[in-house]
Amino acid sequence: MKNKMRREMRTFSLTMTGLGSIIGSGWLFGSWKAASVAGPAAIYSWVIGMVLILLIGLTFAELGSLFPATGGMVRYGQFSHGSLVGFITGWANWIAIVSVIPVEAVASAQYLSSWKFDWAHGLYNGTELTATGLFVAGFLVFIYFLVNYFTVQLFARVNSAITVFKFIIPTCAIVGILFVGFHGQNFVEVQHGGFMPNGWSGVLTAVATSGIVFAFNGFQSPINLAGEAKNPGRSIPIAVISSILIAGVIYVLLQISFIGGVTPDMLAHGWSHLNLSSPFADLAMALGLNWLVLLLFADAFVSPSGTGMTYTATTARMIYGMERNGYFPKVFGKVNRAFGVPRAAMWLNLGVSYLFLFLFRGWGSLASVISVATLISYVTGPICVMVFRRFGQDINNPLRIKGMHIIAPLAFIAGSMIYYWATWPLTGKVTFIVIVGLPIYFYYQAKAQFKGFAKDFKAGVWLMAYLGFMVIMSWIGSSKFGGQDIIPFGYDFLVIAVFSFVFYIWGVKSGWLTEQLKMREDTMRQNNTENE
Repeated sequence: MKNKMRREMRTFSLTMTGLGSIIGSGWLFGSWKAASVAGPAAIYSWVIGMVLILLIGLTFAELGSLFPATGGMVRYGQFSHGSLVGFITGWANWIAIVSVIPVEAVASAQYLSSWKFDWAHGLYNGTELTATGLFVAGFLVFIYFLVNYFTVQLFARVNSAITVFKFIIPTCAIVGILFVGFHGQNFVEVQHGGFMPNGWSGVLTAVATSGIVFAFNGFQSPINLAGEAKNPGRSIPIAVISSILIAGVIYVLLQISFIGGVTPDMLAHGWSHLNLSSPFADLAMALGLNWLVLLLFADAFVSPSGTGMTYTATTARMIYGMERNGYFPKVFGKVNRAFGVPRAAMWLNLGVSYLFLFLFRGWGSLASVISVATLISYVTGPICVMVFRRFGQDINNPLRIKGMHIIAPLAFIAGSMIYYWATWPLTGKVTFIVIVGLPIYFYYQAKAQFKGFAKDFKAGVWLMAYLGFMVIMSWIGSSKFGGQDIIPFGYDFLVIAVFSFVFYIWGVKSGWLTEQLKMREDTMRQNNTENE
């Protein structure tokens, strides 16, 4: 009982957790980054990103209800395919999500560099944070840590209040720019390439690399906190779906207002050379909206801080989940008796956050890397949910989303497409970072004397083959996505769709009723019997 999480979070708190994660630094920088890649057609990028992430999110919504486990996102692959799939997806997801904590702090410091004070200008040098900027960001990371250190109730209350505030500021930015300084000609200006200056390849690349997937990653937060939900079967699907849809509408409106708010002098060299340190604040200053400038500088602390606090909570639960999978020392699976939070896991993530903070000092340098790493864990969701459905009566499933047999393969193909759109060589680099973690996996397998390794390895071959295929496809694919153009634009999508479906079928058929899953189901049945 000493390691039991407290089930204190309700539907509203979980939904606010999802929104609080999605509406973070992504809204402060995402519109600028997407516009610089896709021009005015970045509007399409947000819509496409929302739809594709919603497909993926639906599979994880069912998984979150089926397994309301703390750190759930890193445990599903372990339950469905065993240790190899469990480790690769858990490692990729943890690396991606723990990186978000320092990125949010960097975003705040970077935004504040536009303040009309000498000390503020010294926070950011145009490409990365200075020593002063790093100190400010480091202080913010520690504040995120403290809010989560004592109790999940304090985190839930602070996060809900911050998320409500987050709605107000983006709404003010949208209204202020639309009604005061909107330049409709920006959407069709021929000299800047018209509505779609870089074609559909620019639109799709923006989905993967400009912070769109990075922003929507926040839908994971309610799932990772499922072990602390009062009614996970009802709350998790509502929180996941509603947070994606609400945030999607806000982001599309922000993108429209940003494109219309850009002044002619900012576009002197075209969309691809649009370089703003504090995008919406810079627009507000150019348009003379001083009241909005003040609100945006205040929100530069609030929005990223809310997301940073949320990810501080969820990454600690991820470490807790990976310890349960057998890949971290036992100390990281301990929960503080008095406050019900995994404090040792929080200390580990604090140290890793500071490491990333000093290695990557600008917001844009990590957003695309985080997105691609997370996609590797995303592709297991559609497969896991269908594996568990195959088991039928062996698993108590409180939620069965209609049409999942169609949603799941579409979600897998969608994840593969976004992965490919991230462009070569980024896809290869991120995949390498994920594979680098395998020595840890083999260390713990050796400690267990490779018990059950052969079966787990056989169940995970599909994932290794899939990652290899995606790297090769990225390299030989269309030059529009950084490849060698051996497979030209258009045909590359067809090849990825067909082979992704093959890997999907292979992955589903590779799943088996693992020992960890049997133990978990036996424990749940025993608990239900005792409660009756």
